[in-house]
Amino acid sequence: MKVRKVPLWRIAHARSGDKGDASNVGLIADHPRFYEVLLRQVTAERVKAHFHAICRGEVERYEVPNLHALNFILHDALGGGGTESLKIDAQGKTHGQGLLLMEIEVPEELLDDD
Repeated sequence: MKVRKVPLWRIAHARSGDKGDASNVGLIADHPRFYEVLLRQVTAERVKAHFHAICRGEVERYEVPNLHALNFILHDALGGGGTESLKIDAQGKTHGQGLLLMEIEVPEELLDDD
């Protein structure tokens, strides 16, 4: 089976927000055929590594199979949160877009031709 390395934005979309010092990122497969790929490759450990520069705490992953989605909670990722942080933007709204830049390997037969 041939695979191709692609950014997540090729097969999924994301929504994100924040609560206190935690960022909440939902990753939703664009088609049900991609959900198994997300399950196998987008682990809490890989998401933690992807956000290594900002996520100081643990990353939790929740599976939402009826929506073909994964939900990640990035703890200690916002410098204390919107009211405490010295960061310019201490909110998690951009973390969904950031996650979509992560590259994974997808079987070529699942991808549409470019």
